Amino acid sequence: MSTTEAPQATRSDQSAKPAPADVLVVFGITGDLAKVMTFHSLYRLEQRGLLDCPIVGVAVDDWTVDDLAKRARESIEGTGEPIDPQVFDRFAARLSYVSGDFTDPSMYERVGAAISGARTPVFYLEIPPFLFGTVVKGLAEAGLTKTARVVVEKPFGHDQASARELAEDLHQYIDESQLFRIDHYLGKMGLEEILYIRFANTMLEPVWNRNYVGSVQITMAEDFGVEDRGHFYDPVGALRDVVVNHLMQVVGATAMEPPAGGDAKTLQDAKVSLYRAIRAADPAQYVRGQYDGYLGIDGVAPDSTTETYTALRLEIDNWRWSGVPFFIRAGKRLPVTQTEVRLVFKHPPRLGFALLDRGPEPNQLVVKLDPSTGVRIVLSANRADAAKAAPILFDVEFAEMGGEGATPYEVLLHAALVGQSTRFTRQDGIEETWRIMQPLLDAPPPVHVYAPGSWGPEAADQLVAGHGRWREPWITS
Repeated sequence: MSTTEAPQATRSDQSAKPAPADVLVVFGITGDLAKVMTFHSLYRLEQRGLLDCPIVGVAVDDWTVDDLAKRARESIEGTGEPIDPQVFDRFAARLSYVSGDFTDPSMYERVGAAISGARTPVFYLEIPPFLFGTVVKGLAEAGLTKTARVVVEKPFGHDQASARELAEDLHQYIDESQLFRIDHYLGKMGLEEILYIRFANTMLEPVWNRNYVGSVQITMAEDFGVEDRGHFYDPVGALRDVVVNHLMQVVGATAMEPPAGGDAKTLQDAKVSLYRAIRAADPAQYVRGQYDGYLGIDGVAPDSTTETYTALRLEIDNWRWSGVPFFIRAGKRLPVTQTEVRLVFKHPPRLGFALLDRGPEPNQLVVKLDPSTGVRIVLSANRADAAKAAPILFDVEFAEMGGEGATPYEVLLHAALVGQSTRFTRQDGIEETWRIMQPLLDAPPPVHVYAPGSWGPEAADQLVAGHGRWREPWITS
């Protein structure tokens, strides 16, 4: 099967409900990701009554199940969330442990014995990508993957060629439909809200196009730096870390055509169709920055040219968006932490009398995605405290309307357990996003140093020339 095409499915296939997992096997359960995310997320699923299968941890460490339960308790306590003893006891009773070398066939035999009788196992690989093929091969050769789902963590390659190579390696043993690629951003509240805002509101969808929208700005601002992650971050940089995956998912939700149905395949098809309409990014419309002080971080090369800030322009060649630039920026050590997508509408025409002169701000629609979520509409009105029309804001905070949502890993782990593939990326979409970004990897411009606490290098302002200016993200005060 080609890695660039999804398997075809009939209408009955699309409506069939996947079988829920009857065991979760976590490879690398003694590692940092499990400590920081997995144990807490599984505990919260237990708390919400959404966890109903045993959990088998697999790692090279010579641990007992008691050691695993102790790590789980320490991990949950480390989040600051109080532990309910009854909930934790139920969770701990689900745990078992298998130790061994991932290259040793006998280890997979022990895993098979630990999950004997399971009809729908879910294997979650919290391990480096170079081990994915080794583990999936071992599971397949032990006869454990025929009805399994396999969950893998990003990165899914470091460019288009390596993304294809990784997929080809895995597709030797499992079908694309069995592969669930975790990108924690797809578990955040907000992306589905974009789709609902667009397609569930008759007053919005007719203006969500080139006839009314002048430009789209997508910002992922972080007020923190790389800190103690220099060894990980320096070979990666902002473009690979958040743009090619996280922010391209935002582009997909913002710009895709209305899907013909709500099943996972139809939604993924709509998103991939949008990606195929995006031109390959132009290095001349790409700005890289590095905050002052980055070179002094442990693990960062003293002459590193890795970007901690990136800004770029994308063009979509389809009927809905032709001529509307999509401006994307992401950076560390910026003034605030907030991710948002902002539609900047065209100015109304001048009508010849003072009240309706163009103001400095066009109409805007803002969807903020993380860490807080909400919708803002910016309109012009003839306010009593102003001599002429001035902006007024209509704000809704999702948290105030719907309470606390689940954490991203709760959402994604539960989706994997029940077989809901909508929140996971598909291989053809991954290859398309790498295609779009590949020219920026092949011919990166030099980095500009910027001051921590600023909005990045001044060169980024030239990207939006002719389309106003970068708007600062909407922050909850």
